[in-house]
Amino acid sequence: MKLTPIWRAVRLVVFDFDGVFTDNTVYVSQDGIESVRCWRGDGLGITALKRLGIDTVIVSTETNPVVTARSRKLVMRCVQGCEDKLAAVHELAAELGLTLQQVAFVGNDINDLACLEAVGLPIVVQDAHPAVLKTAAYRTVAPGGRGAVREVCDLLVAARGPSGT
Repeated sequence: MKLTPIWRAVRLVVFDFDGVFTDNTVYVSQDGIESVRCWRGDGLGITALKRLGIDTVIVSTETNPVVTARSRKLVMRCVQGCEDKLAAVHELAAELGLTLQQVAFVGNDINDLACLEAVGLPIVVQDAHPAVLKTAAYRTVAPGGRGAVREVCDLLVAARGPSGT
């Protein structure tokens, strides 16, 4: 894949959670407690982006303690219970003094569509819903929850070249 200037322009990556950080599977105990599976290597990718000065945020429609726990572990900002993801992306970009052309959004389903259509670098995971595939500038090789986040991070790092600029 050719790494274009649009990848180098990214200063904020907004990630959906379910289906991106996870494989879109939820385990529910008899007590109603939810658990999900995440890819451990994502953390190193997020850390590499931070070292380059690229901000990262999770924006999730749901409010779930598992999202809070994972975002804490990754030392990432997290916006939960978000009914209007596009408004959240606009607010985050404005807060950081960025245009939407400097934002990448990583999603997987129809509730991500407005964000994917609005940002400079729309990315979907390999196993994304068919309705969002045509909006993506990039579709990961890895499926959600199986290294897709790390893949995106590694590509953003590589786009800056060996010096990280």
